[in-house]
Amino acid sequence: MQITPDIAIEDWELTEQFVRSGGPGGQNVNKVATAVELRFEAERSPNLPPAVKRRLQRLAGRRWTRDGAVVIQVSEERSQARNRDIARERLAELIRRATVKPKPRIKTRVSVSQKRKRLDAKRRRGEVKALRRGDDISE
Repeated sequence: MQITPDIAIEDWELTEQFVRSGGPGGQNVNKVATAVELRFEAERSPNLPPAVKRRLQRLAGRRWTRDGAVVIQVSEERSQARNRDIARERLAELIRRATVKPKPRIKTRVSVSQKRKRLDAKRRRGEVKALRRGDDISE
């Protein structure tokens, strides 16, 4: 399965398990295992760089297991083949998002003039409020 021009996942890295889907569907739901559970052994995958694995773990969240696998469950459609395609596409999209390197944050400083403007505005606002109080201390 081709994810990006650089990254491809081999079929042996994916395991699919089909289970019965819950919810409405009549008698068909009780007979046919249409829901799919796609498992990708990301931690052991030779095709993913270590940085992508770390970002994938963060993006996967609860879908990341203790043994380093990504588990995606899909039971949206009544067709087993369609659920399988959806699960594979979701995995591919998750890995694509993990390949994007986040931009490093550049620390910025507030300029002296902006600090002065802010303090002047606070001072003016305080003067307005002091005039409203009307309690003259000099009396």
